[in-house]
Amino acid sequence: MKKATKKEIQAIKEILIQNYDNAVTELQYKNLYELLISVILSAQCTDKRVNLITPKLFETYPDVSSLAMADLDEVKQIIKSCSFFNNKAKNITQMAKSVMENFEGEIPLDEKKLITLAGVGQKTAHVVMIEYSQANLMAVDTHVFRVAHRLGLSKSETAIKTEVDLTKAFKDNLHILHQAMVLFGRYVCTAKNPK
Repeated sequence: MKKATKKEIQAIKEILIQNYDNAVTELQYKNLYELLISVILSAQCTDKRVNLITPKLFETYPDVSSLAMADLDEVKQIIKSCSFFNNKAKNITQMAKSVMENFEGEIPLDEKKLITLAGVGQKTAHVVMIEYSQANLMAVDTHVFRVAHRLGLSKSETAIKTEVDLTKAFKDNLHILHQAMVLFGRYVCTAKNPK
């Protein structure tokens, strides 16, 4: 695929914003705590699966302080149908402990602070900030990566470099464009048999 021209990039941007201007994550959450947990659990797992797991998790551990004191085996039991549930159970309980110890029980909405938490890398931090505060950031998952490459927006081989390419290409409205590319990739520009 050839690299998209400035004119093509502008056209892609306009079409995505026009068609997905109200797009939000398909993860179900009520607050920042639930969003962060859902995003951590969604790594290499479908949003659909995460939405099946989280109601019991949030009922059992409704906030950071209760999760910080959770029994690890009980957390594992609740999320066992999620991919990599052993690691994710450790990460979310460690994350909660860290929020209690280092941030007075308040989840920080700052990238540098977020990525100090267990289970939170740059992509997770960006997704949380995009969704919760409409931050002008880009996050690259498998859908965004595929769409970016098919449309000639990036030729980079890593998600981080693709994120840099998309941020440079689009510059603004990144919170809308991120979600637009996720949904476009999930339902239209699918991995197999794109529509």
